[in-house]
Amino acid sequence: MQVNRFKENMKTLNTGLREIHSLQHWVLPVTIFDALFKSISPFINIYITAKIIDELLGAKDIERFVLLVGLTIGLNFIIHLISTGLDHLRLFLRNIVIQNQDMKMNEKIINMDYEHVENPVTHNLRTKISEAEMMNSGGIIALLKYLGDFAKGLITVITSIVLVAELFKYNNSIGGYIFLALVLVGTIFNLYLKTKADKKMFEYFSGIMDLNRIFTFYFTRAEDYNAGKEIRLYNQKHIYKKEIDSFIQGGSNMFKKIENTNGKYGGIGAFISSLIGGMVYIFIGLRAIGGSISVGSIVQYTGSINQFISGSTLVLTSINNIMNNNQYLQLYIDFLNIEGEKYKGTLPVEKRDDDEYEIEFRNVSFKYPGTDEYVLRNVSIELNIGERLAIVGMNGSGKTTFIKLLCRLYDPDEGEILLNGIDIKKYDYEEYMNLFSIVFQDFKLFSFSLGQNVAASVNYDEMKVESVLEKAGFKERVSTMFKGIQTPLYKDFDEDGVEISGGEAQKIALARALYRDAPIIILDEPTAALDPIAEFEIYSKFNEIVGTKTAFYISHRLSSCRFCDEIAVFHEGRIIQKGTHEALLKNEEGKYYELWHSQAVYYNDVESA
Repeated sequence: MQVNRFKENMKTLNTGLREIHSLQHWVLPVTIFDALFKSISPFINIYITAKIIDELLGAKDIERFVLLVGLTIGLNFIIHLISTGLDHLRLFLRNIVIQNQDMKMNEKIINMDYEHVENPVTHNLRTKISEAEMMNSGGIIALLKYLGDFAKGLITVITSIVLVAELFKYNNSIGGYIFLALVLVGTIFNLYLKTKADKKMFEYFSGIMDLNRIFTFYFTRAEDYNAGKEIRLYNQKHIYKKEIDSFIQGGSNMFKKIENTNGKYGGIGAFISSLIGGMVYIFIGLRAIGGSISVGSIVQYTGSINQFISGSTLVLTSINNIMNNNQYLQLYIDFLNIEGEKYKGTLPVEKRDDDEYEIEFRNVSFKYPGTDEYVLRNVSIELNIGERLAIVGMNGSGKTTFIKLLCRLYDPDEGEILLNGIDIKKYDYEEYMNLFSIVFQDFKLFSFSLGQNVAASVNYDEMKVESVLEKAGFKERVSTMFKGIQTPLYKDFDEDGVEISGGEAQKIALARALYRDAPIIILDEPTAALDPIAEFEIYSKFNEIVGTKTAFYISHRLSSCRFCDEIAVFHEGRIIQKGTHEALLKNEEGKYYELWHSQAVYYNDVESA
């Protein structure tokens, strides 16, 4: 069991070293050289000070004395300059590692399959990595620090052994070896105490990580000015205060345990360190009294032995920290090892000027990963080319999931989806995705310029942006913006940024879908935040907006269905009805009839319907 654990630790450590090298090639060598100069710096003063004392008490050669003093000053100055330069370079490279690591994790999220992005397990793993780095100083950056500590401790131990070796060379008494054994035992026992303390700390900090995730949510929401309306209007401050107070109380209890652990193990460790230090002075003092060593050598040996104790403690502690850090490092490795499970085909999608793409769902069933409940069951439907299909149904009936499967954000558990008679899994993934322009109900706009939001790109065709904004009914609003389509949205990065309403945001999202100009357009509740007039304008121009494209249209407002060629009614994960608005209304026992008449009181033209 121990052998297997050791192998796993070595494997994790090796992966961590390779990851550090990939993030920044020079950071590890610079860290080692920085440790080298920091380690040898104390020994210059220890060794030369001993020689100066012996010179003052011995031959008293002024020239040699001046030489030794000058050598001490010069070496300290040179090493200080080199060490300071290396330290600045190390910190600079360390910051590059942090930036590259963040970029690598962000790119991982961008490139991983959407089913992993939407999976709470992925979010929790990413949060744990951030919490480990922020609160526990664990992960890649911690490994870099501990490797530097190990190098510094190892160099200190080797140098101190070289300087103190002469003490035991001519004094092979049993007392010397007993002294060394006691120092070693004391050092190992201190490491044992630290290991126990670290294990308890990991348990405590794991609890704090859970508390901190909750606190971060409430704190972030309280900072978000967009949440200010709800917090005030619904008097949510009591909820926030209760949760934050709960976090503070839980954190306070946790930190009391941490303080008690630090006090207990730190106190014992300090006592042992003091005891070992006293033994050093007694041992060296007895050698000096016996005439075995000079007065200057007392400084050299006591200083070197104390450096040996601190260095050996640092070596053992850093090894222990490296092994303990593997549990945090493994979180990062697990995150990077999340691999897409989709089969991404190689078949090119046929480029058609007529946009004639036939789509068919054939006996498709699906349940989200980690659940046992089917969201879609045995769904079969064909979409005719150029047709406008409205998808309606109650919340949770599977409408949006249907679209996610069509776009290959997920793959069916059963059945298949066909494009021009071929399973969509066989097509090149990127080419297949380029067939769709989509506006999801939870779309996002960013604090970029209006034009960049529409084009979803830094560079864009200004005339095309203006054209699609006009089609989406946003032309009049653009005319009031001080920089037109170059006006920044929101105030996150620009105090002159424009705050837009929910309805305006939906029009921009619709313009984004039109700008993409893909043969299949999907609109998931595209007018939910629009006022009735703006909604009517969009519906009236729906055919003009969509043009010859095939369109999927999801809506809870059944009045919009009259603009579509066909309607599919979803209920409990199945398509239970399919037909035109007029045909479906004739079936008084059908779900569509029920849904329509439950909303009919809100339609001005209910009588004509």
